[in-house]
Amino acid sequence: MLGRVANTIYWMNRHLERAENYARFMDVNFNLSLELPPNEIQQWKPLVIITGDWDLYQSLNSKVEKNKVIYFLAFEEHNPNSIYNCILNARENARAVRTEITKEVWEQINALYFLVKEGQEKKQYDDKNIRDFFTEIKNGCQLVYGMYDSTISRNEGWNFGKLGQALERADKTSRVLDAKYHHLLESPKQVGSSLDLIQWAALLKSVSAYDMYRKKYGKLSPSCIAEFLILDREFPRSILACLISAEQSLITLSGSSVGFTNAAQKQLGALKSQLEYIEIDEIISKGMHEYLDEIQRKLNDISSAIYNSFFVVQDNYSEVK
Repeated sequence: MLGRVANTIYWMNRHLERAENYARFMDVNFNLSLELPPNEIQQWKPLVIITGDWDLYQSLNSKVEKNKVIYFLAFEEHNPNSIYNCILNARENARAVRTEITKEVWEQINALYFLVKEGQEKKQYDDKNIRDFFTEIKNGCQLVYGMYDSTISRNEGWNFGKLGQALERADKTSRVLDAKYHHLLESPKQVGSSLDLIQWAALLKSVSAYDMYRKKYGKLSPSCIAEFLILDREFPRSILACLISAEQSLITLSGSSVGFTNAAQKQLGALKSQLEYIEIDEIISKGMHEYLDEIQRKLNDISSAIYNSFFVVQDNYSEVK
């Protein structure tokens, strides 16, 4: 497969996963805002921080308001990571590799594009309509995942797509957990309060982890929630589970399960092994924010290594002496 085609499939899936995660975060945060006192900065600023686009938000908006944050993350054309731009980019990528995907996958991505385009043109939403929009985005992206898995052969393209999806999901899980630990509570005195527990429950719901967490642990506990979202091998949105899935695709693409054949395989294997042999108490003692920040940096390094290992056109001509 051409590196250009592989890169396009990889980013098509990353953009779709990013759009779905943004819809998840905002839907849960919107529901949470209905139950808490009307402090918009405390409730909505962390959502922008999670995405890493706080500086851009400040350049476009003078203050933090619910409607401004929702528009920025969902529809803002100048925000390259908004749902609108993620779906737009996913559609353009899908168009470029139309021969590598199926009719069903293309039609569903196309339907998502028209859904978000219509939403972007409306400009104004009432509470019910915006919740319906988030639900349609989540369901639409999950339909793409199902069609992708059920209609595409397990070839190189499929593995590049799953690799991109898994890395994007690991990154977003780390960011939403980091935001809870580092930004949401105004005072350490609120730790263990009813507000704290409401926020932890909302965090689990934002990554569809609430039911599986309660099934495994029962009582809400910050350390157990962190352990579940970072180190659980079975829950598909935990960071470790995402890395295991990404490694399986990378092994298939690299053609070797013994050792490593490229920098991407080496770095991904090292990060996965690090998480496999650490306990949550060690992470907390090191500092949760610092540890998650390190994971995010390593995920970015892995993404760069994937680009250099698979997508860059190598110069095969040596200088003639």
